[in-house]
Amino acid sequence: MANVTKYVGDRRIGLVTNPSAVDSRLRSTLDLLAPTGQLSALFGLEHGVRGHVQAGEKVATMVDEKTGLPVYSLYGETRKPTPEMLASVDCLVFDLQDVGCRFYTYLYSLLYLLEASASYQLPIIVLDRPNPLGGLTVSGNILEEEYVSFVGYPLPTRYGLTIGELALYFNETRNINAPLTVVKMEGWHRDYYWPETGLSWIPPSPNIPTADTALVYPGTCLIEGTNLSEGRGTTRPFELIGAPWIDGDHLASELNSLTLGGVIFRPTYFTPSFSKHQGVLCSGVQVHVVDRTSFDPHVTIVSLLDTIIRNHEEFQFLTPPGQRYFFDLLAGTSRLRELLGNQDRLALDQLLEDWKQEAARFTRERQEFFLY
Repeated sequence: MANVTKYVGDRRIGLVTNPSAVDSRLRSTLDLLAPTGQLSALFGLEHGVRGHVQAGEKVATMVDEKTGLPVYSLYGETRKPTPEMLASVDCLVFDLQDVGCRFYTYLYSLLYLLEASASYQLPIIVLDRPNPLGGLTVSGNILEEEYVSFVGYPLPTRYGLTIGELALYFNETRNINAPLTVVKMEGWHRDYYWPETGLSWIPPSPNIPTADTALVYPGTCLIEGTNLSEGRGTTRPFELIGAPWIDGDHLASELNSLTLGGVIFRPTYFTPSFSKHQGVLCSGVQVHVVDRTSFDPHVTIVSLLDTIIRNHEEFQFLTPPGQRYFFDLLAGTSRLRELLGNQDRLALDQLLEDWKQEAARFTRERQEFFLY
């Protein structure tokens, strides 16, 4: 923590963190900073400071039992820190692991914290961490402005920036002008996926249990907007895809016949312990990435969904009454939903090609924010 104290000085710290914020010896930032006596408040994002809250559930404002510090929720009644929350802090320290994908709510909590930092001229220090998907590849479409939500801002699905670089990107491109400092990592290179870091994987959220999950997540997260199970309530969320009305053997055979790059589909059965189809036997496939460099999560999910929609009238896109399709918020566009299952596969292929052009544009734009 010497690097942190160098930037903090003797200021009172408001720490934004969760269990994924550990050093190479698996000591948490919270435990390392607590003995300094400078921690005055903790801030809980989705899943909470201790990582005990499931996806989408509100996080409560509370007192942390271990430290006795107040924990202010930024995923409950408010998602932006209030003046009262910030009254006892002289600076904010943001430290948690990202997954390198646009859907992750931590990104937009960071954006709101930057805005609060600018409003109150409160220094914010971001402790940088590896992008588990590396820093070279950018892929997927850039979210359209009308689909901005807490699961997406105008970024490509996979943006190829570290959380610190993304903070710099937000701060400049959105004209926030927060007093921001990013503490760089040592020894990380842009061509590193997670295994190359040599670090232990600590789940940044309950349903990203492994680095393998992070690989498929940029594609299979879209399943959340459908009546298919994305494997929540199993040991392999976002890798297991299915439903009670799917024939996994037939689906795997169809998908494998497409010879998609870097992926094999294995037929499987599973029973979710919670979430969609809780307690009901589902059949489907497990997505196995066998070559991460040729694997394209977007082509993979488009092919998987298109195949299922063509063969199963039971399939549905989920939407609460009077609200937008959650699938569109995740996809960042309505165009994909409108084309899936139609007879014109060429239109889907053109959409994927358009996405490549959008990703190429962002690939150029992001370079001025590189720290490595």
